[in-house]
Amino acid sequence: MLAGVGSTFGTTFRLATWGESHGAGIGVVVDGCPPRLALDEADLQRDLDRRRPGQSRLTTQRGEADRAEILSGVFEGRTTGAPIAVLVRNDDARSSAYDHLRDLYRPSHADFTYDAKYGHRDWRGGGRSSARETIGRVAAGAIARRLLAEVAGIEVLAWVSRVHEVGSTVDVATVSLDDVEAHPTRCPDPVAAEAMAEAIEDARRDGDSLGGIVTCVARGVPAGLGAPVFDRLEADLAKGMLSLPAAKGFDVGSGFDAVSMTGLAHNDAFVPGPDGPRTATNRSGGVQGGISTGDDVAFRVAFKPTATIASAQDTVTVDNEATTLEAKGRHDPCVLPRAVPMVEAMALVVLADHWLRQRAVDVLPD
Repeated sequence: MLAGVGSTFGTTFRLATWGESHGAGIGVVVDGCPPRLALDEADLQRDLDRRRPGQSRLTTQRGEADRAEILSGVFEGRTTGAPIAVLVRNDDARSSAYDHLRDLYRPSHADFTYDAKYGHRDWRGGGRSSARETIGRVAAGAIARRLLAEVAGIEVLAWVSRVHEVGSTVDVATVSLDDVEAHPTRCPDPVAAEAMAEAIEDARRDGDSLGGIVTCVARGVPAGLGAPVFDRLEADLAKGMLSLPAAKGFDVGSGFDAVSMTGLAHNDAFVPGPDGPRTATNRSGGVQGGISTGDDVAFRVAFKPTATIASAQDTVTVDNEATTLEAKGRHDPCVLPRAVPMVEAMALVVLADHWLRQRAVDVLPD
């Protein structure tokens, strides 16, 4: 009777998302947010607007306003300590556009695997496997962003650093939200952003799609967040990132680049700092032994090309008969621009969870 679990995340700052792409709406319940935090729907809407479809020519043209409704847990502009329930209604589903998918499996989607697990699936836009599910995560991330900014001064910022073969070069320490939002690709490198946009448009015209990398940095993270062994900070970040639709890879700090380095070249030497020891470099990505060092926490998430494409593909029907699929409907030719607020949201949720868990650690005096 446990087949339906998998829609909850977190230990102290906990969220449970619900809803389907073509159902009545999408939502989240956030439990564990402290009381008296100033919060209103506008705080959520800023991040939801960055995630919503139809933002530019580079994204799906599904026309959703994605207006957040706070149903509980907030009174007179402040959290009460009770669970915060948020609803976003679906207004432009157009389920009939997916009728041709009722009896076949789309390549590299969750159609077959959902049938294999549950014996039943929602073929209208993928149901729970659709990226529209991430509305709940982004709303929860917005609550976590408000909390972390007020109590800890933590800032989380992500951006597109690569699309297909086009990479960018920016100073991770100085990238700002204005830099990220200056171009529809959400790449803060203007030259690379234009090349990325051209590549995405070319893929769309060819009936194809592209993948890439989102880089994320959390600034102001204090030393001491995370726990040894199974609750390492980077392990929880990895779980959060790899739970996102289309996410295929995660690395922190030097990540996979570390395999070509020696220990001497890779180690972060300690130096005296104004508030205690600091590292001269940050190849660890702000995490050592699963616990934050006080440096920026920096990581990357790799996303595959969008699985829904307009080109003909071989597949099979639910009766295991060979057929050809030419997908219809609206989809992103590249998920990267809209993945940016999703990556930020999961990072914010993980950091809020570990920040609250750290408050429960009572270190006895000498």
